Amino acid sequence: MTTPSHNNRIWITIDGRSLQVPPDITIREAAALAGVEIPTICYHDALTPNAVCRICVVEWRGARTLVPACVARVADNAIIQTNSRRVRTARRTLLEMLASAVDLSQAPEIQAMMQEYDADPDRFGPEARRRETGGVKDDNPFYVRDYDKCILCWRCVQVCAEDVQHTFALGFNHRGFDTEIATFFNLGMKETTCVFCGNCVGVCPTGALKGKRLYELELRGDS
Repeated sequence: MTTPSHNNRIWITIDGRSLQVPPDITIREAAALAGVEIPTICYHDALTPNAVCRICVVEWRGARTLVPACVARVADNAIIQTNSRRVRTARRTLLEMLASAVDLSQAPEIQAMMQEYDADPDRFGPEARRRETGGVKDDNPFYVRDYDKCILCWRCVQVCAEDVQHTFALGFNHRGFDTEIATFFNLGMKETTCVFCGNCVGVCPTGALKGKRLYELELRGDS
């Protein structure tokens, strides 16, 4: 890829620091050039950014709403705040909603974010609706699926589709809160186009997809 010349760069300000950046990069990439790390959950370097989780939202002066840094591209003279009170409140609320509905006990990166943003999922009370999908799906020799831990980040679907594997064994079922990752017609994995490459397990951030050996070790308490 050709590196843009100095004259082709634009000025932006991130968290009070002005810098010149290429005009075709995302806010997340520009922030990295400024030494600022923006938190993400659904984003993965090997996959197409999809802005599903919204944890990466930032404040762009003049914008009515917060902007997802993983997909929004910089503009000349943009003034961006990545850690303002408004941004932190949004991230905390998103984390609280996730944790109130999904089992995040095996998602250490998300747990670290919850500590960083003082997220308290208990404030939604005991009536908060939990994701309950019927337990662990153990239908092949290679990995298990525990969708009670699924946050619908799309990573597994993307890596199984055109981003990497082109197998299309995983997709979405239903809508709204009832949306879930599934195979077509809820078939067992051995009955699908899955080639058991393990890429979906590798990109899962929560343990919803897990190697069979690790799962068995955990059941025995040996992990």
